[in-house]
Amino acid sequence: MIRAELTLGEKYRINLVDVDGHTFSIDDGHITTVVLTTQSNIDKARAVGDRTPAFCLGNPTCRMITVLAFEGKHSKPVRMILTSLMRRRLDSEARRLQTRYDQLKIVRNARQDVSAVADFDGTITTQLGAQPTSALFHVFVFGRNGELLKQWNDVPTAEDLAAALKQN
Repeated sequence: MIRAELTLGEKYRINLVDVDGHTFSIDDGHITTVVLTTQSNIDKARAVGDRTPAFCLGNPTCRMITVLAFEGKHSKPVRMILTSLMRRRLDSEARRLQTRYDQLKIVRNARQDVSAVADFDGTITTQLGAQPTSALFHVFVFGRNGELLKQWNDVPTAEDLAAALKQN
């Protein structure tokens, strides 16, 4: 398994544009969980979302962004189709998240809190210190100023994820 080459405690500035056209930066005042994965590990990304602690749900200072890395080159029409499929998947994930919101009495549309980035050219994957391979899976927690607080190469436990998110 390839180990991400980012350094704990270092500050990073990585800009992301999700499939809905929203722009994010990991140093813009939010506590950001970034899940870097390929399609073959997408269920692990879902598990990270499921393990996100209740104190982050609906909290405007916390967010989770899934970066889906694609291997190989894709034509513009194929990229458009893949992006559309990603949006549909986000709609489905938002419905699952809305159930948690309803249980916790969070009055908010969960779709606003579900973000994914399509990394077709490997730019973001490289900025996160990795290479797009079929086994790719990393979880990063960045503090409000872009400081890398924690990283894993597998799905963290709910307790470990909560502890990292409470650091900042």
